[in-house]
Amino acid sequence: MQSLLPTSVQIPKVLTIAGSDSGGGAGIQADLKVITALGGYGMTVITAITAQNTLGVSRIQDIDLDVVEAQLDAVMTDIGADIVKIGMLASPEIVQVVAQGLRKHGIKRVVLDPVLRATSGASLGGDDTAQAMINELFPLATLITPNLDEASLLLGRDIHGPNDFALAAQELLDLGPQAVLIKGGHLDASHTQITDFLTWRSVEDHLEVVQSKVFKHYRVNTTNTHGTGCSLAAAIATYLAGGHDLEHAVAKAIAFVEAGLEAGKFLSIGEGPGPLWHMHDFFPTALRNEKDIL
Repeated sequence: MQSLLPTSVQIPKVLTIAGSDSGGGAGIQADLKVITALGGYGMTVITAITAQNTLGVSRIQDIDLDVVEAQLDAVMTDIGADIVKIGMLASPEIVQVVAQGLRKHGIKRVVLDPVLRATSGASLGGDDTAQAMINELFPLATLITPNLDEASLLLGRDIHGPNDFALAAQELLDLGPQAVLIKGGHLDASHTQITDFLTWRSVEDHLEVVQSKVFKHYRVNTTNTHGTGCSLAAAIATYLAGGHDLEHAVAKAIAFVEAGLEAGKFLSIGEGPGPLWHMHDFFPTALRNEKDIL
């Protein structure tokens, strides 16, 4: 039966391919919160189930490869996606299935957050998975968003700080993606300012050129940082799907996450490092008036 409702309103459709975080702070759950908060329609391909809370990851169960494939086929053959955001892929085999699915469905815009290790230190991939990402997904990626640890693992050498970012980003760009964002948030807390480094390919006068942009922003004084990497990549993807260019999408996503960290520092969720607050625009958090607590 044909619907009588109007169907002319279009919103960005964002497909996230990632692992499930039972604690709700990262992974699929964080991605969906971000996509929704920024006005997109979120869809999922779950690659793994984690038993996880604010104290860490206690167990990981990969999803069967044919089920990963079936989820991607189901979404793309009916709804489609304006962009795909990829997070946790815990094995080389899952990487390959996802890459095959992207090619099969002709997906042109991909934001890849190469999640290889949890903040707690738990391995979420490894060297074989990293190499599979380089071989299979980097050539398909519009943007990759590694943090310092992930960039070091991908390049096989240590990256110590902002002075290393330009060279590291160029080396990662040479591996195939159209753009690289190296995130500086994992530097120790003595660095009160965070530096993120973006480099990307563009065409000017029929010639390919490489451009770069440095984003500097202050470190929010909070331990509630769980899910920041997932949230940033999901925000970039949603802004890109909404029509923003890469440079502005990254800038707006950084501002969104920074606001989420500011709002999240007032929340008490779990016994360990909690998540940022993704819904800060809709449900602001703050301490009571300072006069009331003095």
